Amino acid sequence: MIKTYDEVIEYLFARLPMFTRDGASAIKKDMDNTVRFCQALGNPHRQFKSIHVAGTNGKGSTSHLLASVLASAGYKTGLYTSPHLVDFRERIRISGEMIPQKNVINFVNRHRALIEEIQPSFFEMTVAMAFDYFAGEQVDVAVVEVGLGGRLDSTNILLPELCLITNIGMDHTDLLGNTLTEIASEKAGIIKPQVPVVLSERDETIAHVFEQKARQMNAPIRFASTELAVRSCERSGKGLTLKIADNVHHLTKEVYIGLGGRYQQKNILGVLTALDELRKRGWAIGEEQLCEGLALVEQNTGLQGRWQTLSMDPLIICDTGHNEDGIREVMANIRATVHHNLHVVMGAMRDKDLSHMLPQLPKEAIYYFCSPDMPRALPADELKIKAERYGLAGDTYPSVNNALASAKEAYQEGDLIFVGGSNFVVADVLKD
Repeated sequence: MIKTYDEVIEYLFARLPMFTRDGASAIKKDMDNTVRFCQALGNPHRQFKSIHVAGTNGKGSTSHLLASVLASAGYKTGLYTSPHLVDFRERIRISGEMIPQKNVINFVNRHRALIEEIQPSFFEMTVAMAFDYFAGEQVDVAVVEVGLGGRLDSTNILLPELCLITNIGMDHTDLLGNTLTEIASEKAGIIKPQVPVVLSERDETIAHVFEQKARQMNAPIRFASTELAVRSCERSGKGLTLKIADNVHHLTKEVYIGLGGRYQQKNILGVLTALDELRKRGWAIGEEQLCEGLALVEQNTGLQGRWQTLSMDPLIICDTGHNEDGIREVMANIRATVHHNLHVVMGAMRDKDLSHMLPQLPKEAIYYFCSPDMPRALPADELKIKAERYGLAGDTYPSVNNALASAKEAYQEGDLIFVGGSNFVVADVLKD
């Protein structure tokens, strides 16, 4: 019998393979363990409605935005996302509240023999725990973010009300494929028979992959960027005010999102189209509730790490963007933020293809190379060597917080300190 929450988390971290810690070796390329685990639990995933969200970038923000709107509309809303930044329980929420510690303790104690028999990965166990919790609490709907890929992801045992795929980019190529077409095929694996699918962006080079899969599944398909377009985007307080043109109904409307990253322009199109699809299928989501949900996403869901301002003086902003497209969007945000000198506290994972990320970073910035506190992290001195090949100069530091402390010392009024490169760099900062 494990008595405390800390002991349970230590047991899970020590016993189960974790992708965030161990990399590709922790990935099980089938859903067998999840199916077995959930069968033993009474198939909880069949006991609630769900919305399934995949994509290379933006799926976390998109999931939180959808969950926030549904909660504002009065639905008891589960939310499953990964990875967590500070507390494991961030992965499993209902209407913004993290799963209680006692539920985590009870689940592991009740099913410890099953865990040790099946030997699931950390992610597989977490998915089973989330689905069991959502079923037990009788949620009206759960928004479930895919962990990695789609076709073979543990979450793909769901038969959802709606699938949403944000975008396709080059990430996890060692697991998903070396071309956009191969990666798109993996993401398209979440499309189910007769279940509507929304894609936030239409990329003509790979649109056929999704159209073909949708035809095979007799699934209605909508491309949000074909139906909607952002006409203007203005920073407004902590968030963004967007004017959005509806190309289908020839209307323009204004929405406010309580998130400051300009890349949310891409996510909002998929979110609005998905909500429109749900309304068409009988979901009661009023315009006032929609606007409230978009504005209060951080308060409603606890979202962190998306162009998040940690301090105004010194000005410190963090973002979890960690692949080619993610860094491109981060750089657009940095360029849109008035500053003198730019200080970049940066770390990365060993398995990231930095040859697509590092060239996008500005040579004039001052870099503070560091390594997050986990085995999968790239050592700071190796990151520095790789960065120097692209003209990026700076010193190495033994930890993320050492690097941030040095950046604060060098900061002068009007400068900007950016913290990022990996989820786990941001996590180390948020923990303190």
